[in-house]
This record gives sequence, structure tokens and C-alpha cells, in this order.
Amino acid sequence: MCAPSFVNTVLDFAPTGFVARLLLVSAYLLGGVVKLGDWPAALAEQAHFGLTPPTLWAGITIAVELIGPLLILSGRLVWLGAGMLGVFTALAACVANAFWTMPAGPERFAATNAFFEHMGLTGAFVLVAMLARRSEVS
Repeated sequence: MCAPSFVNTVLDFAPTGFVARLLLVSAYLLGGVVKLGDWPAALAEQAHFGLTPPTLWAGITIAVELIGPLLILSGRLVWLGAGMLGVFTALAACVANAFWTMPAGPERFAATNAFFEHMGLTGAFVLVAMLARRSEVS
């Protein structure tokens, strides 16, 4: 069954793709800018998750959170930006939301939800790379 005409109109509207990509990467852009502006908090975040040395991991995190979105939004090397953010998101979900190590209760419930939300984002980055590749081929 075909989508209704108003849906096709929205999907065919030229800015829709850019806006969708911006929405997908907005939390990463904001996170990178905030961490860059508050280096001590960025270090504390890495230390909180047991990542040592925190300086290295904070720098990598900021780089990924800024470079990945810029590649996706620019339309250049989208596969690389999507790959960076997809791998980062999957790894971060395992580090920050390891629900399988928690006893049953509200914290485990919240961590489980957050983990699978991040897995959904990881899937979205795979789709972004696939769509970018298809547009290059055609």
C-alpha cells in the first residue's frame, strides 16, 4: 500500500532529509559542545564510567560527538560519520547501561530501557549509511 499523499509530500520535501539527520545527531552535537565547554565535567564523566585515562576518553568522545554529526550533515563521508556514531553509541550503551549486571529493580529497568534506546540509535546510523550509499549509486 502506498503512503498517503501528505506523507509523500513531507518525504519529498527537500529539507526533510537534512532535518531528520539533524534531529538524529543533535544530542551528539550538543554533548560534544557542552563537554568541550566544560572540560572538568567531561573528565569527571569518563572517570565515573571507569574509563582511564579520562583525558584520552574525553578527547575521543568529544571528537566523535562533533566530527560524526558534521560528516552526516555535510553529506560527505556519511558512512564514516554514521559508523563513528553507531559504534560509539553501541559501546557507550554497554558501558553506561550494563543492565545485565544489575539486580532487579528501578535502576535495572531504567538501564534496560536506555540500553535498547541506544541500540535503536545504532540501527538508525546503519540506515543513514545505507541510504547515503543508495543515493550515491543512483
